[in-house]
Amino acid sequence: MKYLLRTLLALLLLAAGPGTAAAQGGRRLSQLENAKIAYLTEKISLTQDQAQKFWPVYNEFAGKRRDLNRRMRQLRISDTESLSDQQIRDNLTQALTLRQSEVNLEKEYFERFQKVLSIRQVGKLFQAEREFTKEVLKRVTGRPGALPAGADD
Repeated sequence: MKYLLRTLLALLLLAAGPGTAAAQGGRRLSQLENAKIAYLTEKISLTQDQAQKFWPVYNEFAGKRRDLNRRMRQLRISDTESLSDQQIRDNLTQALTLRQSEVNLEKEYFERFQKVLSIRQVGKLFQAEREFTKEVLKRVTGRPGALPAGADD
């Protein structure tokens, strides 16, 4: 277990380092994904049989969630000073709709995960995802004891 955690941390450090080429960035992203898989597998104690059923469902979930997050980021890029009141209203309405879609997605996959995992494992999954994200943010910010403001949820 200590070896796995050391390996995970080493991969996190590699993934968080500065990259100059697109291929290097892709490799680091792949390393980060592999570290996440190892981390989640250990934290939720997946059996081999569960892993074969779980990862396709989880990857589908993660892809849909990634798409929602990308769409949310696109809405935040807008400079509100250059937008009309109606455009601001529309952006905020879209943002709320996307947030609701994310909640609905989590509810849907909460049910789907229970078909493959025990409820205890599902609970550990959501907790482990948050812990992994916090650890990555700590590594990226370079401050082992501190997270950016608002990143602790």
